[in-house]
Amino acid sequence: MSPGLYIAQQIINGVSLGSLYALVAIGLSLVFGILRMTNFAHGDMMMVGAFGALTLGAAGVPFELALLGGIAIGALTGVIVERVAYRPVRGAADVTLLLTSLAVTYILENLGILLFTSSPHDFPIPEWLDSSYEFSDGQITFTQVNVLTVVLTGISLSLLGWFVTRTDMGLGMRAAAEDMQAANLVGLDVNKLIVVAFALASGFAGLAGVLWAAQAGVVEPSMGFTPLLKAFVAAIIGGFGSIAGALLGGYLLGALEVFIVAFLPSELSPYRDAIVFSLLIAFLLFRPYGLLRTTREVKL
Repeated sequence: MSPGLYIAQQIINGVSLGSLYALVAIGLSLVFGILRMTNFAHGDMMMVGAFGALTLGAAGVPFELALLGGIAIGALTGVIVERVAYRPVRGAADVTLLLTSLAVTYILENLGILLFTSSPHDFPIPEWLDSSYEFSDGQITFTQVNVLTVVLTGISLSLLGWFVTRTDMGLGMRAAAEDMQAANLVGLDVNKLIVVAFALASGFAGLAGVLWAAQAGVVEPSMGFTPLLKAFVAAIIGGFGSIAGALLGGYLLGALEVFIVAFLPSELSPYRDAIVFSLLIAFLLFRPYGLLRTTREVKL
């Protein structure tokens, strides 16, 4: 394979992986932008969405509707978690919110184990999705799942951009991200805005979970842990709390991971996660506000 075609193949792989990281990172940033809290239970919304789609598929629901169902189930779970677990401790010390999110993580994962066991479950996809495209005599290949991932990510991000810039609710969320107390004083229903933020964030995670399971072919209760950590790194790279930063960080991280495996010596490939988290430490030390932020101010 020529160098140009090989690089093109890796770019395709990086865009597909980066799309998944971007979906999860944007959800993290939405919640952090308003509440200034890191929701470590966010990765479990991926698991909830994936298992929701798997359950609907097993009941005979077409994949397209099962995917939408996974998004809806993820969003609903996020709203319930916010109402039951996070709202009662809102305004408490940061460590309280952190410990609460960790507790929710373990509760959701153990519920997943209780309902579905800890063993990986096959995630079947329809025939139209289980196909690939080949170019240059098979030297460049991408699957239908890759295409679906990139397309749905693009559509979702476009709708989110329209929502936060063109609707009253979205503008209210941006106002709350600037100053929650001031937003409350001018008559905005902050509780409602936070619920919408959790619904959107968890819906994005649910979509990412279904697409992740479709690419991996399996779903398990702990599936959201590693993507959450990677999305956290992506959000830090771009600027934690910034939607645009999460998008940029997700694609940069996806490209970095793919290029580590593709271009560095094979002996280093097993250490790609270590390299990624070393990058996190470097950003925290030298660029703590990320690439798209210069101050502590958080803007959606």
